[in-house]
Amino acid sequence: MAQRPNLLSHFQNLVVESQNRAMAQDKYKFVFTANEAASEGVTEPIRLPKLIRKAMSLARGPISKYKIGAVGRASSGRVYLGVNVEFPGLPLHHSIHPEQFLVTNLALNSEKGLRQLAVAISNDCIEFGAPCGNCRQFLMETSNEIDIKILLKSKHEAEGSFGKLKLLLPYRFSPDDVLPKGSPLLLEKRDNCLILSRSAGEICSSDCSHLKCKALAAANNSFSPYTDSPSGVALRDEDGIWYRGWYIESVAYSPSLGPVQAALVDFVARSRGKGFDKIVEAVLVEKNNARVSQEATAKMILDTIAAPNCDFKVFHCDVDFQKSILVNSDR
Repeated sequence: MAQRPNLLSHFQNLVVESQNRAMAQDKYKFVFTANEAASEGVTEPIRLPKLIRKAMSLARGPISKYKIGAVGRASSGRVYLGVNVEFPGLPLHHSIHPEQFLVTNLALNSEKGLRQLAVAISNDCIEFGAPCGNCRQFLMETSNEIDIKILLKSKHEAEGSFGKLKLLLPYRFSPDDVLPKGSPLLLEKRDNCLILSRSAGEICSSDCSHLKCKALAAANNSFSPYTDSPSGVALRDEDGIWYRGWYIESVAYSPSLGPVQAALVDFVARSRGKGFDKIVEAVLVEKNNARVSQEATAKMILDTIAAPNCDFKVFHCDVDFQKSILVNSDR
């Protein structure tokens, strides 16, 4: 007589399969809710290092062979991972630092501020230190830079302690030295009031699938108060999934992050490990006669890392002055 199937064993197998699927999904996770972070051991800010190995495993450092990770807690309570991203064949100054990655992902997810940050400075994930000078300056652009705390921990300490960012850059050159008082800073809501030039054709609704519309929306979020050259990039991969990012400027210029790199932050964070060669379409939107043009640099990066047949288009935009007056009057 045939044996009856073992229902308990079958149920256990289903549970294991479900757990394996969940683990596979978590492998590429860059954003954690407070509860998700707590389940990983991050029950308070001093525990941010609990996620540092996850961050380092997601880094892309094919040139240096060095994986760097950062973990930050946003004002919403969500926890974000940051990683270094390097591009073979391109100069190192096009690379993305983990702190830049993390802050850019905060912006892409409409976070209002960064509260605490932990950056690993050793491969064994034991030591945590201050961001490099480039990233300290980049962090200065955020709206709550005065409140950001950095975890400092030597290999001889059990937990370490937090120090304020402003103490790591005491004689800093900051946005306050250049911008009018009350100017919106990075991570604050902004609308650059840009519309596509007539030659670009009509703009569709915000939920359409056209990349030029996604890139325009990105450009309208761009943080470019020093050169007034906002721009945005939208990418599409071979599976039809789109990604976007916008130019983020620094008062010190050099730490600025281009719109392609910002869009690649979105790609790395959401593409679940895909290679850059899976990018098959890209659109850049930038202002007419911008003081800083991204076109040549964007083309160079995409020609080097994207699919050989990647379709790259550029559209130009202008300021809708009527809308700009209304937006500025509400501030």
